[in-house]
Order: sequence, then C-alpha cells, then structure tokens
Amino acid sequence: MPDSLTICSSDEISAADRERLWELWQAAFDGRQGFDRHDEEHTYGGVHVLARSGDLIVGHAAVVPREIVVGERPFAAGYVEGVAVLPARQRTGVGSAVMGLLMTELRAHHELGVLSTGRARGFYQRLGWERWRGPSYVLTASGPLRTAEDDDGLMALRFGPSAAVDLTAAIACHERPGDVW
Repeated sequence: MPDSLTICSSDEISAADRERLWELWQAAFDGRQGFDRHDEEHTYGGVHVLARSGDLIVGHAAVVPREIVVGERPFAAGYVEGVAVLPARQRTGVGSAVMGLLMTELRAHHELGVLSTGRARGFYQRLGWERWRGPSYVLTASGPLRTAEDDDGLMALRFGPSAAVDLTAAIACHERPGDVW
C-alpha cells in the first residue's frame, strides 16, 4: 500500500508533480498502449487521486467532467482518465485504493461514470464497473460518427440517476483532440 492517498484538483498539482505524473504514465504504459501529450491533457480539468510513497507518485487516477449521451439522454458524467500504477507496485492494492477513493468522488459529483480501457477490464469489473455493450459514437460538428473500434473498451459505473441505464443503448461523447474516448 502507498504511504498516503491524496485527492486534489488539477489546479493544485505542482509543476514538479506534473512531471512525476508524466514519468509514472510513461513507466506504467511502457509503450504497449502508449500515453501521449493528448492523453495527459485529458487528465486535467477535474479531480485527481495521488498515491505516494515518500516523494514518489506510485499511483494515479483522475475524473474529469464530460457530457455523455446515452440513447437520447445527456448525463453529467465523470470520465476516468490516466489510471496508472508504477509497474513495481502493481498488484499490491495501490490501484484499487486509488480507484476506490476516486469512485467516491465520482459518485458525489456526477451522474454516471465512464472510462475506456484496452486491457484492464477485469480490474474495473472487480470494482463494480460494467462493460458497455451498445454502439459508441463521437458527436462532431457535422454530426455523430460511429467509433466501433472503441466499443469493446468502454465501461460504465451506474449509480443514482444512471442506475437503470441500458448498457446496450448507444453511447456518445463530444469530440476532443486525440482519442475521443
């Protein structure tokens, strides 16, 4: 387990910690999936949970506000970004601790949780996330575009106003630079 878990807004993260986070993401993603500057930019603008051991950041997760449309209904969703644990600390409970605190924040301030993962579905399922089974889209200025390549990686955390959301309905996010989901 980490020495400490802290929750903070993006504005409260120092330049030194931003650099430590970049190093964490590079180590955790190890080129297998990649983590670029667009991905980094997507993590800011919300709330972060940082797991520390001394001065070292060993785990991170962020939730940023995004409007997500399910069927015809828009939700004030919390979109999870930048989940990472140093490779040497993986499978030690750091990721679960970070996500547990982040999910408390998500439930307190959002209507639905959404994330995209390429390889860690089992980890998120153990925490209560469910695989989205409907088609995905991105909402662009010229209309909705299908994002079939993202279908298998989308997951949702249903609660409160989203508890009865149909996981087979169409889901859509608004366009942004880099990966839309």
